[in-house]
Amino acid sequence: MTVLNQALAQQVLDLVDRIPRGRVASYGQIARLVGRPRNARLVAKIISQAERYGGHHPCHRVVNAAGRLAPVWPDQEALLWAEGVDCKKPGVVDMKLYQWEK
Repeated sequence: MTVLNQALAQQVLDLVDRIPRGRVASYGQIARLVGRPRNARLVAKIISQAERYGGHHPCHRVVNAAGRLAPVWPDQEALLWAEGVDCKKPGVVDMKLYQWEK
């Protein structure tokens, strides 16, 4: 991994750490906040590999722009529910109610 990618990964995960309990952010929102507005997929990849960077990050608080949860992470909905985030239908968070305003 290049130094640039390592630094970007750290920026992304630092932002993920700042998402409050009971709130969610989208991959695109995180990408914009780190100055890479066209790189939502890269943010998703970094988040999917968060364990490589050490520490514990609340990655379950990041969803896609429509509020859909990660299809390969069956525990994500339960983790969000435990923080008070209800899904408006299975696997979809109501972004109007729960999006982190940063």
